[in-house]
Amino acid sequence: MPTAVVLLPSTTYRASDFLRAAEGLGVDLVVASENPPPFDMGDRYLQVDCSDPTMAAEAIVALGDQVAIDGVVAADDAGVVAAAIAGQKLGVRANDPDAAAATRDKGMQRSLLARAEVPQPEFAVVPASNDGREAAALVGFPLVLKPLDRSAGQGVIRVDRPEELGQAVARVRSIVGETSTLVVEEFMTGDEIALEGLVREGELTTLAIFDKPGATEGPYFPETILVTPTRLTESSQAECSRVAAASLSAMGISHGPVHVEMKVDGDRARVIEVAARSIGGLCSRSLNFGLLGTTLETLILRNAIGLEKPELRREQTASGVLMVPIPRPGRFISVEGLDRVRSLEHISAIDITTTPGSRVDPPPEGDRYLGFVFARGPERAGVEGALRQAMGILKVVIE
Repeated sequence: MPTAVVLLPSTTYRASDFLRAAEGLGVDLVVASENPPPFDMGDRYLQVDCSDPTMAAEAIVALGDQVAIDGVVAADDAGVVAAAIAGQKLGVRANDPDAAAATRDKGMQRSLLARAEVPQPEFAVVPASNDGREAAALVGFPLVLKPLDRSAGQGVIRVDRPEELGQAVARVRSIVGETSTLVVEEFMTGDEIALEGLVREGELTTLAIFDKPGATEGPYFPETILVTPTRLTESSQAECSRVAAASLSAMGISHGPVHVEMKVDGDRARVIEVAARSIGGLCSRSLNFGLLGTTLETLILRNAIGLEKPELRREQTASGVLMVPIPRPGRFISVEGLDRVRSLEHISAIDITTTPGSRVDPPPEGDRYLGFVFARGPERAGVEGALRQAMGILKVVIE
């Protein structure tokens, strides 16, 4: 029986999805995380600290001295460098650690893409403790201010005028560190999409393109609705896949799941961000492949241990997910209207993942969602409409 290790930070929701995928494949799965998942893993749990990639990788390599490991997968950003280091040392399919590290550093990522002339926004790095005025002058307004290593909209702020810059820089640094290096980017217009793919021996297979019909123009950028199949024309989709593949090549990403976010204007696609992991949260549950409804986690594990490629065509049914937004900071009490949303046509599931009583913050301070609402139907218009309707019905109670 092949063995795979999946790095799952304790803040992720996906342990059970990977376990089901492993059982279906006949793979012995070891979960590596800071804390055990909320169910008994027995000796298939390995405690690691994802904030120290070298030490986490050493723990996985030490496990490899006891049992043959056939693949290492990171389910979240925090684990991609550790997975690359461990995979390289174990001699299994893995990204180069430097390439994985570049996906965790937006400044490094932008520089690599610029060197390869991959379409992306104009950008400049704001050095530690710098006020950002010189970088902003190079990029121009409006611009987007970002920390180097956060996701889910945390610390991301649109700045429209020079007089707003100082306050925005101070706010971002209050979130990520007072002396943090930041990056400023040209604010790009166009439709926002997310491309989900798998890379094998440097070759990208595009699995799905999600539209983001609820994407905001700022000043903050919470995720809301993702819907697939995309409304983009075939030529625009082809350009997205081309630009995504070029970005992966520029960064040296050669293996594993990838999540590439882009802005698209006609047939012009520009990269917002490249991640060497699959789509976050529980959003992968909106994807099924082949006639038997193969999950994304199954495809990721197959790819990790080198099994032959299965049918990678996404199901013909339209699908989507609403990430339930946090309306304001405070203590989460409940979400009202769930039964009404469940009765809507096309709504297939609801999973509220936040524990009542937890402190919650919307972006730019926060990086989590309250939960996920899933929809599925014959046409994407019906799926998108159901998710928009759900968003209007749900009432989040915050104290």
